[in-house]
Order: sequence, then C-alpha cells, then structure tokens
Amino acid sequence: MAVLYVISVSPAQLERRFGERSYPVCGFIRAASMVFMFIVIINYVLYAFFPLPLSIPALMPWPYGISLVLGILIAAPSVWIMVLGIRDAGSEMSVPNKQNEMYGGIYNRIRHPQIAGELPLWFAIALFLHSLHLLLFSIIWIPVWIWWAHMEERDLLTRFGDAYRNYMSRTGRF
Repeated sequence: MAVLYVISVSPAQLERRFGERSYPVCGFIRAASMVFMFIVIINYVLYAFFPLPLSIPALMPWPYGISLVLGILIAAPSVWIMVLGIRDAGSEMSVPNKQNEMYGGIYNRIRHPQIAGELPLWFAIALFLHSLHLLLFSIIWIPVWIWWAHMEERDLLTRFGDAYRNYMSRTGRF
C-alpha cells in the first residue's frame, strides 16, 4: 500500500521517463493502493476479534464508552478535514492530471489536508474497536504518512517549481 501510494504521487517525476501516460498510470496505481488500504482496514477489524496472544492486554483498560467517545472526538474533525481536502483537490484526488493547477480552499491553510485527516483515523478505528494492540500498532502509520507527504511534495516541486516552493513557505504541511 505504502509503496504504491508513493508511486501514485510521482507523476511529474515519472513523466521524465515514461511521458504523459504517467499521469493516468499513477491514477490506476493510486486506486490499487486504496484497495490495499481497505484490506488493511479489514485486517484491523479481524485483528480486533482475533488478537495475537501478546504480553499486553488486547483491550483498552477502560470501558468501551470511553473508547467510543475518544474515537468520535478524533474521527469527527479528521473526517471533516479529509472531506474538505477531497473536495478542494477535485479529480486530482484520485487521478493526477498534468493540466491541474494548485488547489485553493483548505489547501490555503494545510498543504496535506487528506493526510492530516486520514492519519488520525487509524487511531480512531483502533478506539472504535477498543483494541489496545491496534492503538499501539497505529503508531507505525505516522512515519508512513510523513513519508507520503515528503514524496508528494518532491513531485509537486518538479511539477510546479517556484510556485509550489512559495506555497510551501507560507503554508504548513499539516
């Protein structure tokens, strides 16, 4: 999933080797990475019901209601930020297009709103499943999502040059 996503956010760099067809190919690869992301989510759910016998408790040390409230407190703003990012990115969200310009909307405040929205959702899912194991495992996604943002920005610098560099200087990553 992670490697496919990195490839999918690199159309401008791949264009140097493969020409303009790299953009639709990256869209196909992004769809494949999303399929794998859904497989990971399914595995989260399965793991919650069939956890490994580790030396730490499988479930949270508090009642499920607390996990539910915490999950909602994390998920609600995360989904909102992610939805705004999807809306403002338009079709670029799923299929990169060489003709697209840099975005507006929430992108005027956050360079990676979809990442800022998606990353906390792994912790919310773990809380909804009341799984301490999954909550701890979710920490692994932090460097993955940061890597994704870094790789996407490399490509956007190739694609938009100084315009993106100026944008980076005035807008926070997350």
